[in-house]
Amino acid sequence: MKNNILTDHTLIINELESSMKLYDWSFILAFLPKGSYLVGGYIRDIILGKVNKDADVDIVVPFNAIEIGKKISDNIKSKFIILDKDREVVRIILNHISIDISNQISSTIKGDLRSRDFSINSIAFLFDERLLFDPLNGLKDLEFSLIRTNSEINLLNDPLRMLRCFRFVSEFNFKIDLKLVDFIKKNKGNLNLVAKERINYEIQKIVNGENAIEAIILIRKFNIFGSDNLYKNSFFLDLRKINYEELSKNEKQKYLPLFFISQILDEVSLEKFKFSRAEIKKINLLRKWHFLLKKKNIAQLTESDRFSLHKDLEIFLPSFIFYLPQNLRFDWLNSWRDKNDKLFHPSNLLNGEEIKKNLKIKDGPILGELLKYLSKELAFKRLNNFDEAIYKANQWIEQNAPKCD
Repeated sequence: MKNNILTDHTLIINELESSMKLYDWSFILAFLPKGSYLVGGYIRDIILGKVNKDADVDIVVPFNAIEIGKKISDNIKSKFIILDKDREVVRIILNHISIDISNQISSTIKGDLRSRDFSINSIAFLFDERLLFDPLNGLKDLEFSLIRTNSEINLLNDPLRMLRCFRFVSEFNFKIDLKLVDFIKKNKGNLNLVAKERINYEIQKIVNGENAIEAIILIRKFNIFGSDNLYKNSFFLDLRKINYEELSKNEKQKYLPLFFISQILDEVSLEKFKFSRAEIKKINLLRKWHFLLKKKNIAQLTESDRFSLHKDLEIFLPSFIFYLPQNLRFDWLNSWRDKNDKLFHPSNLLNGEEIKKNLKIKDGPILGELLKYLSKELAFKRLNNFDEAIYKANQWIEQNAPKCD
């Protein structure tokens, strides 16, 4: 049970109303009809002490959500989006806050709350009565860090909600109710019915959470995305045996998400779930060098291999560090942190224009090979200044440029 969450209803209500004023959206209450209420993640995050200025606000009104949302948007001149015309769900973008307004779908508030995904998201704040309404014991589940659903049918209606469980593990270090775990194992195939972009969004949330390691371990344990043999591939490491403290806080935030994505998805799934070309390229490079180092000891790499490794992995080397032998990680990280290390950060003393001007050669494959050669010479400390670079470039051209009769 968490000791730092709000449990007293009066304190929660006071904090809710204070935050509404702090983030400057309380004025919209004047536009809401009687019977409107706040629900979902905003209340959950207030209770957990996690709310911030980029909050998502969910408001339910008894009727006319589109008309009400449009009136608010026109009044404050904000962006207005109709998310679902038939069900009347709209979104207002107010500075950093996203405010969704929807019609009540049941004859009672309790009925509406029963249609939501998890008990922790089913706590309502009734604006008129200044009352916290919690018929599904969401507050108690928040106290015990438990993700529990009131209705498995609600998860089948939108299977993405199953994946959202792992997001709450990652973001809040919650546990998943054992009954819910069994349900997810049996019904994970329904994720194939969900838009791939929505799955991508949830995965990005999962891998960027404070407790992403635990969520990733569960995703692999339940085999959410793969075949039975997927994680037997040597590329997928034992995540509990890794010392993540080798990375700084900033390095963890920046480079662990890519590593975690690579630990739950294969190449086919990366494309299937609409990951960017840049993300797929980076993960393919992680794979390439991992499997090469499985065949060949690092000490056996040629200079060209070692140079290519650092050129390929330069901008995200900390994502690769766990594939290295333990005794090398610290030294490699320190070298990579040194921006002046020319092996870990390949660069050149000459650019293409300078070479063309001084050596009278043209654009083409020869110029590219020459630049690579000079960069490698610099990386292995066989080059110190501009004049040496020009001299070595001349030598290289004499030896490698095609001869004309």
